[in-house]
Amino acid sequence: MYTVKEAAKQLGFTEHTIRFYTDKGLVPSVIRDKNNCRLFTEESMNWLIGIKHLKECGMTLDAIKTYIELCLQGDSTIETRYHIILKQKEIAKRQLEEAKQRLDYMEKKAKLYRKIIENHIPDSTNPAKWPVKSAQ
Repeated sequence: MYTVKEAAKQLGFTEHTIRFYTDKGLVPSVIRDKNNCRLFTEESMNWLIGIKHLKECGMTLDAIKTYIELCLQGDSTIETRYHIILKQKEIAKRQLEEAKQRLDYMEKKAKLYRKIIENHIPDSTNPAKWPVKSAQ
């Protein structure tokens, strides 16, 4: 059995995060001792690891809760869980494309700054130096 502090240390969570997840009902196998303190079995540690992985994939806590509820229902929900993962995969792909676009923009900006620093071109990055455009 692990206390909140021990579970947090072992899994790389804050104690607050673990309490938050248990209060949200994301750790179905958490138990409480006679003093109402949370205790974590190996199974509840596995749930926390699963939550961590899904969160790192960008899944919302509501989606994670749905996923956990489906897991608790058993093998009859495998296809539904599969579709949740596919949906999250599509979201991740879209976010990756957006990140690539941001990176491309930043690379172009860095090249522009390098040219400015090397005195090849005047500074066009400072809005204070831009010509005033009429608002039409």
